[in-house]
Amino acid sequence: MVLSKTVSESDISVHSTFASRYVRASLPRYRMPENSIPKEAAYQIINDELMLDGNPRLNLASFVTTWMEPECDKLIMAAINKNYVDMDEYPVTTELQNRCVNMIAHLFNAPLGESETAVGVGTVGSSEAIMLAGLAFKRIWQNKRKAEGKPFDKPNIVTGANVQVCWEKFARYFEVELREVKLRDGYYVMDPEKAVEMVDENTICVAAILGSTLNGEFEDVKLLNDLLEVKNAETGWGTPIHVDAASGGFIAPFLYPELEWDFRLPWVKSINVSGHKYGLVYAGIGWCIWRNKEDLPEELIFHINYLGADQPTFTLNFSKGSSQVIAQYYQLIRHGFEGYRNIMENCHENAMVLKEGLEKTGRFNIVSKDEGVPLVAFSLKDRSRHDEFEISDMLRRFGWIVPAYTMPPDAQHVTVLRVVIREEFSRTLAERLVLDIEKVMYQLDALPSRLPPPPPPAPLVRKKSELETQRSVTEAWKKFVLAKKTNGVC
Repeated sequence: MVLSKTVSESDISVHSTFASRYVRASLPRYRMPENSIPKEAAYQIINDELMLDGNPRLNLASFVTTWMEPECDKLIMAAINKNYVDMDEYPVTTELQNRCVNMIAHLFNAPLGESETAVGVGTVGSSEAIMLAGLAFKRIWQNKRKAEGKPFDKPNIVTGANVQVCWEKFARYFEVELREVKLRDGYYVMDPEKAVEMVDENTICVAAILGSTLNGEFEDVKLLNDLLEVKNAETGWGTPIHVDAASGGFIAPFLYPELEWDFRLPWVKSINVSGHKYGLVYAGIGWCIWRNKEDLPEELIFHINYLGADQPTFTLNFSKGSSQVIAQYYQLIRHGFEGYRNIMENCHENAMVLKEGLEKTGRFNIVSKDEGVPLVAFSLKDRSRHDEFEISDMLRRFGWIVPAYTMPPDAQHVTVLRVVIREEFSRTLAERLVLDIEKVMYQLDALPSRLPPPPPPAPLVRKKSELETQRSVTEAWKKFVLAKKTNGVC
């Protein structure tokens, strides 16, 4: 199945301006060219096209890191040709991954002894990490049901409707029913009480989100744990929790150290986090950490030896680059706890600058919370003439990429704009963004409305007096009687 599509059906060639000094003939757009071209020409052709991409630093839609220190860039390029899966050939890289797993496990308060090794794995991103965690929960549940002689063909997982699409992928790919707690106006995260009501004997886990993609809010994992504690004691089901901390896992330990969301809660059995978000690494690295060995079934771990030694592996893919693992280790030792805390505090302060600037315009409602992922989600107070999608579109003229989207059920009538504050988004940029939003609003005010006019109000119906009502009933009755009369035939 082809998932790509062509940009133009008519223009089947790639033309270059500067590269014409090396090659004059145009290149086929969707077929491999017959002949080679000089390396300078290939570079220039591609570089010219990439100039039309957006500026990653101004892409405020993404949580993914777009800037790293030059020293880390050098380490990435030095390891760009290393295949991470070749553990026997690259033992130091493997050791660096193990160090990262243990550092993150301790950061999440995993119950480890002094000499005990953490259970976890590096992944391509949080999507793969969630797939692996879900498979572990499914297998544990199936094994338990088999041992009890009960059916094991209808597993389900409980989440909020605000989960990222990777949870829907897991459910569909691995045949697990996805039960979503619907949102409601003003409450855009999973309600723990409603989630626990959905839990039954076939629930393999409840997934809580530490940092909703929609508005950055942390779900109440502590309340979810306490409610499940009661239900598990009553039923004996032992329903566990997985925390999707893709965005918040590298924020909460530094900004909200007293917040209980991690392995301090007994029913939290696994956690995923994106190293390429607030872990401060370029795209391509995530982590999945388990509470202890019993929470990761041994039968899911493969052992291979055809690369030189016995190597345990638990991943969905096989080959992957080593660069991002090395970059994650660099960031962890480079910044330490103090450095990460300073960066996250700065991100939060810049988010507050942006929030206050938007509030001063008097044009927006703030949908995001102050405690959570450093982002600002906001919506128009007056949507009678223009909407958030028009603002998003016009901000691109200034180089800003700010997404507009509707909330999931049952809050789909709410549309918001969202600005993610990353390390490289400075206070100056926050102030500049507010000025550009004000310019956009001024320009929109001068334009005719693109929204359909509201329906005309229903005509007012005057209430009849008692006498008028009596007369109308009498007239209706006369017409009914006359219609029943016959011409003298009985």
